Formats: sequence, structure tokens, C-alpha cells
Amino acid sequence: MNLHRWIIAGLWLLFVAYWAVTGASAKRSVGFSERRWRWEIGLRLVIILVIVALLQSRSLRQFISETQRSVSHSVILGWTGVALSLLGFALAISARRCLGRNWGLPMSRKEHSELITSGPYALIRHPIYSGLILAMLGSAIGVHVLWAPLLLIAGPYFIYSARREEAVMLQLFPEKYAVYMARTGMFAPCPFRRA
Repeated sequence: MNLHRWIIAGLWLLFVAYWAVTGASAKRSVGFSERRWRWEIGLRLVIILVIVALLQSRSLRQFISETQRSVSHSVILGWTGVALSLLGFALAISARRCLGRNWGLPMSRKEHSELITSGPYALIRHPIYSGLILAMLGSAIGVHVLWAPLLLIAGPYFIYSARREEAVMLQLFPEKYAVYMARTGMFAPCPFRRA
């Protein structure tokens, strides 16, 4: 395995560890029924199990090994993947740090909610999703094209989650959030938005 692949794998492991450790300090969710919480966790577990099952498929493993042999992976692509992954994780972690205790499961309301508009949130409404998209794109470029289907699965989920979160924020902060939406992009900075 090339060095850039090890680096990308290590970045994913560090990201997951950071997310798990910092998630324990989040504010308590309100209005998020236990049934809804179970559904959200169940959905994520089903997605993980489907991915694991697919990876256990003999035909998929054979396809991966044939693709690995037939595709000459350049060093430039490998390090481009590392750079994109690093940038994506930096964005997601920076956004998570700005949220502090306000972070939680997508679409959940927190006790004593605050509207965070600093750090990456000054330009992007959903920088955690943006960071994960960049990291997955970097993984597809730097490790293997099979990251692309994961990105195609995660992308629609991130859009769905972002829209649901925005509906919640518009309920909590009707005027402030509408102004905030007008000056920021959903997943990327929007230079044509008014400040």
C-alpha cells in the first residue's frame, strides 16, 4: 500500500476517534423522541451493514482487485487525494469545534440552542457536510474509485439532512437564520451572496 493510502486511512481513523470523543460533551437534545433517535441510529447502522456486506461480496472483491491491477495510480493523484482529505477533515473538525456543545445528531434540537455564525459557518451553512464530501472525494482520488459510490450515497443524505436542519433553524431563529441564509452558501462559499 502506498504512503498516501495509509495517510488517508489514518486521517479517517483520527476523524472517527475525534468525533466519538467530542460527541460525549454535546448538549442534551430536546424534542427528539426516543423512537426518532432509534430510527436515526438504525438508519445509520443499516447503511454501515450494507456497506460491510457489499465489501464481503466475493464478486466485489474480485472487481476491486482487477481494478487495482488495471488502474495505474499516479503519485500526483495520490497526494491530491491526501490534500483534499486533509482539507475536508480540517473543515469538518473546525466546524465541529465552533459548534462546541451545540453539535448533535442531524436534525436534532439542543437545549438552549445558539445560532453559530463564526468560523467556517461565516461562509458555509453546513461545513461539516462539506468537509466530509471533500474527504470522500479525496479518498476516491487518493485511494480508490470505490469511494465515489459512497459519496453518491452520502451526498443526497447530506442534502436531506441540511434541508431538515435549516427548517429547524428557521423555526428557532426565524429572522436571524433567514438573513444568515441570504449571505451564505449551503455547502460552499457563495461569492454572489450579499453580505
